[in-house]
Amino acid sequence: MPKLKTNSSAKKRFKVTGTGKVLATQADKRHNMRKRSKRQLRDQRGTVALNDVETKRALSYMPYAGKKSKKYVSRSDETVTESTSTAA
Repeated sequence: MPKLKTNSSAKKRFKVTGTGKVLATQADKRHNMRKRSKRQLRDQRGTVALNDVETKRALSYMPYAGKKSKKYVSRSDETVTESTSTAA
């Protein structure tokens, strides 16, 4: 199966955290800032976590983001972990 391409614009706009949340910058911060209140400008700093619907859409553009490690395999309510230490 060939490798899937990640959407270039999605990898610039979104960041996936270790817990699987998708972070994005807040909207409406590009122009016409003079007419916005100072409170609105303060509240729109930084990033926010996307909701479930938008998270699903964003992850569809990035096929390799948000994947769990192959070390952790979940099978019917029990988690099997692979040891990372090597015993000689």
